[in-house]
Amino acid sequence: MPPLQEGRLLPLADPHPAPASLSIIIPMLNEAAGIQATLTRLQPLRASGVQLLVVDGGSTDASVALAAPLADAVLSSAPGRARQMNLGAQHAHAPALLFLHADTQLPPGEEQRAVVDLQKALAQHAWGRFDIQLAGRSRWLPVVASLMNLRSRISGIATGDQGIFVRRDTFCALGGFPNQPLMEDIELSKRLKAHSPPACLRQKVISSGRRWDEFGAWPTIRLMWRLRYRYWRGVSATQLAKEYRDAR
Repeated sequence: MPPLQEGRLLPLADPHPAPASLSIIIPMLNEAAGIQATLTRLQPLRASGVQLLVVDGGSTDASVALAAPLADAVLSSAPGRARQMNLGAQHAHAPALLFLHADTQLPPGEEQRAVVDLQKALAQHAWGRFDIQLAGRSRWLPVVASLMNLRSRISGIATGDQGIFVRRDTFCALGGFPNQPLMEDIELSKRLKAHSPPACLRQKVISSGRRWDEFGAWPTIRLMWRLRYRYWRGVSATQLAKEYRDAR
């Protein structure tokens, strides 16, 4: 995959690391409140040989300083989740990639099992995702998560907070995430689905429900469905990103 974003590598402990079986790529931007806990939970995987890459999009808080001791490398990137994840993929050593949002965690206490199941899935599928559970205050979050899982299973489309995993060669062949400010996960899923159906693992990653807590469950659902419908109708991701920011 040709370089999509220039970045600065903040140092890799071993310049010639042993091959990893999985590279986990975490984009972040001003995640000082939670990045340390996110990465701490992944240390047993890192100790077992999983490569852990964090890609910072220009944080102005302590995110980079907190992440650096807990990752194999921290990459510096221009902001934009698609750019950040593509840059991480360029520096990945493993044949399998897992894109994990900074506020999403693998099944607590079952991280090793989740990785084993992911690798088994990639032996038969080119890509896949996990089911999702949302953590937060709203009593509607279990309903929202169930609808997300059902929609994804029916449509074959995954969202980034479900933990998208993919064979690195497939990801590169399809050009990685499209360089757009919103719906990059939807667009990649569409391309991957055209290549092959996803593996839909029933193990649940846990993602923050702060968006639904802050703006309300049903207003957020209506907003996301409206944006997805308009994207399907051909409205540009740049225009939708502006509307998303304004709505928030």
